Amino acid sequence: MFSANAKSYRAVCLALALALSAGLAFQAQAADAKAGQVKAGMCVTCHGALGLSTMPNAPHLAGQPAIYIEEQLKQYRSGKRANEVMAVMAKPLTDKEIENLAAWYASIPIEVGQPR
Repeated sequence: MFSANAKSYRAVCLALALALSAGLAFQAQAADAKAGQVKAGMCVTCHGALGLSTMPNAPHLAGQPAIYIEEQLKQYRSGKRANEVMAVMAKPLTDKEIENLAAWYASIPIEVGQPR
């Protein structure tokens, strides 16, 4: 029914998909949300204890995808993204600390509902 090329193409695609998902699973396991929660103590003043902002100019972090938080923190740390407060906060963070912070905020469940 299928040609040999189509079967081998599907096999390659399946193998690639499995390899990518295994890599993402490993990355997700590598981060330590508990360590991130401890480190997040430095973020509480602006972003709240559970990642819900207490200031109008600071975003909510709870429930954000880890990859998004990691990218933003790395951009603040490198200076690619400018903000006086965040530049100071992100500058001393290691890649591992950024991963842990991102894992912590991504692990906080957020529920969305219809406005009342």
